[in-house]
This record gives sequence, structure tokens and C-alpha cells, in this order.
Amino acid sequence: MLKRASELMGCAIAASDGRLGQLSDILFDDQTWRVRWVVVDAGGWLTDRKVLLPVPALGHLDAAKHEFSVRLTKTQIEHSPDIDTDQSVSRRMDAEVYDHFGWTPYWGTGFYQEGGGYIGGAMDAPYFEARGHAGEGAAAGTEADVHLRSIHAVTGYHLHAADGDIGHIEGFLVDDEDWSVRYLLVETANWWPGKNVLISPRSVRKIDWAERLVHVNADRQKIKDSPAYETPEKTDRAFARRFDAYYADVP
Repeated sequence: MLKRASELMGCAIAASDGRLGQLSDILFDDQTWRVRWVVVDAGGWLTDRKVLLPVPALGHLDAAKHEFSVRLTKTQIEHSPDIDTDQSVSRRMDAEVYDHFGWTPYWGTGFYQEGGGYIGGAMDAPYFEARGHAGEGAAAGTEADVHLRSIHAVTGYHLHAADGDIGHIEGFLVDDEDWSVRYLLVETANWWPGKNVLISPRSVRKIDWAERLVHVNADRQKIKDSPAYETPEKTDRAFARRFDAYYADVP
């Protein structure tokens, strides 16, 4: 099911033996647009500490409780690798976390197989399979993961169409079944009052991290006339088909 990323922020994270904290950020790969990690603020229990959890650890969201359960204990979390979430995450850090929890980074459980998402066909290759395991050489082990991005940080970036600016990124729609970023939600109030539009990550041509700009292939009029966005619940398979058909002629 599609969820606004902002709605997931603040969700409680419950271990098998008690509450761990709350979800404070989501980290995604800017090439595959797959969510790779969630950041859990464990303050109050582990003082001033934030913990990285790989998304396979999360169960389904309990909407009534606004809570994710995780298949881990508080002791496992307490003794997990101490990772500074304010610094770049490296591939060695990836391996350390997975090793600690006794999981394989090759996704042998099938987590990244096609799930409840709206885009048919095979999923992109998992991160380690596509780029090599962190243990393959010292350089690979210490290299920062330059494609890992924070949803919290990217929210607010300006969007640049083929013929000019059109607004800024107000949010992200995330599929909590396969943990992919399906759409970017764009606020266009400076151009078209009262209208929000969706952009598919497949339309993103380039992201300028230094200038905080996202460049897309479509022009402003094309984006303005795109299928109207209402709520995540109404962004269903039928909407996805209309949306994809509308942008079919955009290179």
C-alpha cells in the first residue's frame, strides 16, 4: 500500500520484548529508488542514540497503533554496530549491521522479489548484488555509499522541468510492501495555486545535490495536465495505469 513518507515518520518501532523508539528518517538509493534503511530514534532508552535498521527487519504497519513490529530483541539492537547516522553510510557499515543480525545481504529471503507494487516486471537488482559485497577489497569496504539519500533531507528540493522551475518536493509516496519510492509529491503553489502533482522517479533525469535541484524530462505544461493527485489511497493500480499511459511519450 502507498503511504506518504511523512506519515511513517514518528511511527513506533516495537521489538519482540518492548518498544525501541520511533522512526525518524528513511534512507533510499537514488539509482534504484529502493528504501534500504530506516533510522530509529532510540532516545530515552539508548540515550542520544539513533539506530539503522534494514527494511527486511520491519513487519507490516499496524495503522491503528501507528507502529511497526520488528523481528529483533532490544538486546540485539543495544549491541548492534554503533553507526553515526549524521555521517555517510559506507558499504562496510552495511555488512557490519547485516552480520550482527545474522542476515545475508544477498536477500536470500526474496524480500526484493516483486511484491505489492504497481510497476510490473522484475525488480532492480539488490544493492550488494548489483555493486559487489562490502568485503570485496579494502577500498570497497571503506567507500561511502554515495547513492544513499535521506528522505528528510531531500524534502524541499526544487523541481526543474525541461523548460523551467515548477515547484519543490513536498513529500514521497512509498510502497510499504516492497519498500520502493513510487512517486515524488510536488508542491506547485507558486505556479498553479491549489494543485499538487506527482512525478515518477523514472522521469528524473538528474539530481543536483549541491544545488538542491531535481531535474525531470517532462515540460511544465505536461506536468500541469497530468492525472490529478488526491490521496495515497486513491493512487491505486488504475491511477498508475493512467499515469504511466500519460507519460508514455516522455523520453
